[in-house]
Amino acid sequence: MTDATNATGASSTTGPTGARSGLDAASVEALRRDYRAAFLRYLPRRDEAALDRGYRLGRDAVARGLSMLELAQVHHDILVEVLQDSAADEHPATAASASEFFLEVLATYDMTQRVLRAGDSGGGASGGRGGDVS
Repeated sequence: MTDATNATGASSTTGPTGARSGLDAASVEALRRDYRAAFLRYLPRRDEAALDRGYRLGRDAVARGLSMLELAQVHHDILVEVLQDSAADEHPATAASASEFFLEVLATYDMTQRVLRAGDSGGGASGGRGGDVS
């Protein structure tokens, strides 16, 4: 088995679109572990500190070159695990919490996309506010 395949033979660094993220299998597994821990910390309290951890996970994912689709797959996999281990009457609250957490994780992707759009419509890197998205 190589870094490119897991036990089922599927590529562990290839996302749902087949695009390579540039992350090795150990990095993807570390992201899954960290995402799971942060999400499980968020669920019972839904507090700002846990949301901040989600934001930092998203920022780190962008910096490492993980695609939004790959991050969505990690989120989905963790959510499915949590739902399988919870009572059915908890599913609506868990789904709402998952949505809030995932939006925070995706905040950096959104900011990056806005900067790119502003650069495209503002005459390139020298136009506009120089990447300030606030």
